[in-house]
Amino acid sequence: MNLKNYIRDIQGFPKKEIVFKDITPLLLDPQATQKCLEELVNAVKDLQISTVIGVESRGFFFGTLLAQQLNVGFVPVRKPKKLPYETISATYALEYGTDSLEIHIDAIKKGDRVLIHDDVLATGGTAAAVCELVERLGGVVVQCNFLMELSFLNGRDKIKNYDTFAVLTY
Repeated sequence: MNLKNYIRDIQGFPKKEIVFKDITPLLLDPQATQKCLEELVNAVKDLQISTVIGVESRGFFFGTLLAQQLNVGFVPVRKPKKLPYETISATYALEYGTDSLEIHIDAIKKGDRVLIHDDVLATGGTAAAVCELVERLGGVVVQCNFLMELSFLNGRDKIKNYDTFAVLTY
């Protein structure tokens, strides 16, 4: 099964110069979703993960499935003012602007072995910000894992000190 057949390009979203990789067709197909999940799990099954982080919002889809498959807890990392408890935050650059992410201060314990999951590795700013949050809370980033990597944007450069995996590369 070629999972790239389940990713749809949307020209000009959210800005004119962007080609957005839409994962909706992947999510609509149970077999494609299962195949993608298997590849994500296989990349980490021997890494002794204790917590999975999913990055808002598309990182939640497979992040929760990964946590369930690995029998570990799930932690959402969200945009500012979306989490109800006390948080810490990190700001990062996107390929089309800047943003911030927050995590609850008690979400990661010292020594937790954390898998960070998001849908796309683009410029690497989002992943680097989440790595910063995990480490500020005392966790260890075991892997950053993604459905897709846009390799032409060189996002791995920002997270080069971390094990990185992507199911699909563009």
